[in-house]
Amino acid sequence: MKVFFPQWQGSGTGKSIADGAKTIFDYIKGDVISIPLSKLPLTLEQNINGHSALLEQLSDFKTLLIDKNPKTLHTIGGDCGLEIIPVSYLASKQSNLGVIWFDAHADINIPKESQSHNFHGMPLRTLLGEGNQKLKDLLFTEIKPSQIHYIGLRSIDTAEQKRIAKDHIYAPLTIDINHLVKTLKDKKITHLYIHFDVDCLDPDSYKNAYFNVNNGITVIEAEDYIKTLKANFDICGTSILESVAMTEDELEPIKNIINLLFND
Repeated sequence: MKVFFPQWQGSGTGKSIADGAKTIFDYIKGDVISIPLSKLPLTLEQNINGHSALLEQLSDFKTLLIDKNPKTLHTIGGDCGLEIIPVSYLASKQSNLGVIWFDAHADINIPKESQSHNFHGMPLRTLLGEGNQKLKDLLFTEIKPSQIHYIGLRSIDTAEQKRIAKDHIYAPLTIDINHLVKTLKDKKITHLYIHFDVDCLDPDSYKNAYFNVNNGITVIEAEDYIKTLKANFDICGTSILESVAMTEDELEPIKNIINLLFND
């Protein structure tokens, strides 16, 4: 099942994320289910910007999955905060789901540690069962630190680094894809969820990320990593998030990545 969910409230004021998601939606076409966004104002509650709006629309996403019960799930977003729903859903279906987090940022803060108070920096911590209770209550199930594997990570808050170190979460400075494959297989992981925030890419490869961060992976490297993962594991879910390309021409550098993520 393919879902269009242009959530932007998790990024604070990043409405360009919704427009960027629409550009990808228009490129993919086909049978895609859309989730409407809340009209509640963007206010700071419980140390999270847009807390009430996020609860409302993420609840709608959860209800959709309960109703449709898909075997696979591919999400066009939107900010990274939306991931608590598809990741927890698929983790409830696959007991040892591997989560591949292509991202420049760790996304593993809790509200009281976050300087921005934006929920797109908190989804993994929420998935681990920590942080805001109302958002945790939306989870289908929690995940374990051993299920998380970062690619492209390079912008990490001090509190996030401590959390990663605490449970030895897989977060190498550079990626050896063969080592990652071996690590996953040693953990008896057979199914993967691939989260793809386009800011994992170096701006020289793709400049239309909501947050550009230097020294990322190249488009060619990302394609190779995804192909290798698809060749070795069952991919039951994917996402592409936080692109702000406004036209299909601006999307051109990552079209192969989108096709790899959204075509079985």
